[in-house]
Amino acid sequence: MTRNGRLWLFVVITLILIAISWRLPRWPQDPTYHNFADQRAFWGISHTWDVLSNFPFAIVGAVGLAYVLNRRRSAASFEHDSERLPYVVVFAGVALTAIGSAYYHLAPGNVRLFWDRLPMTVVFTALIAAFVVDRVSVKLGLILLPPLLLSGVACLWFWRWTELRGVGDLRPYGFIQFYSAATLLLLIALFPGRYSGTWRVSGLVGFYALAKFLEFADKPVFRVLHFVSGHTLKHLSAAAASWWIYLLVRDRRVRTEATQ
Repeated sequence: MTRNGRLWLFVVITLILIAISWRLPRWPQDPTYHNFADQRAFWGISHTWDVLSNFPFAIVGAVGLAYVLNRRRSAASFEHDSERLPYVVVFAGVALTAIGSAYYHLAPGNVRLFWDRLPMTVVFTALIAAFVVDRVSVKLGLILLPPLLLSGVACLWFWRWTELRGVGDLRPYGFIQFYSAATLLLLIALFPGRYSGTWRVSGLVGFYALAKFLEFADKPVFRVLHFVSGHTLKHLSAAAASWWIYLLVRDRRVRTEATQ
């Protein structure tokens, strides 16, 4: 298949996924979602471990930003300086996730949940643009970065707007999450990368999948382990997934004919 053919296939699959998502029934926010298993408070901090377990996001975000913004140190990881921008946004989003999620878990509710999900949405959408830069076209990826970010924020605002009107609908936000993961795999399958180390995406996807499982298994995990809940472990697993993004960028090199 030609490159243009693969691009069109990518567009068609995207449109099909959007159509499927809107054919699903309306998906309101479950009000019991905020009733996390671990309600303990230590040192005057409500839901202590669900709050403090966000600290690794700040570490990963800071380490990633420091690496990407250090042109001398990261020179081998970027063929063009302009390719840094999507990853700057990605790691900034990871760092802000620590703040947004901690803020939410101090007093869980729909209003604060918006600020929990906003930086994560930034990470999801910026990562799509980063992979388009890496595998399809630098110019196209940079052009797509702003509209992708805006579309993610719009999906989140749509959820909040519908919640305020009593007809909450999480379908667009759920689509952004699913589509981000699916898109990374689709781009890898359709377009050869310019950089080595693509296998590290398996660490990103694996830990993210584990995080989603732990999110749904919050209470069962706490009943079994007693000292830690599934949601606390979800934060740690999601932070590990973001660490694999850092490893992917740090250790990659431009492919040569010998390494292809």
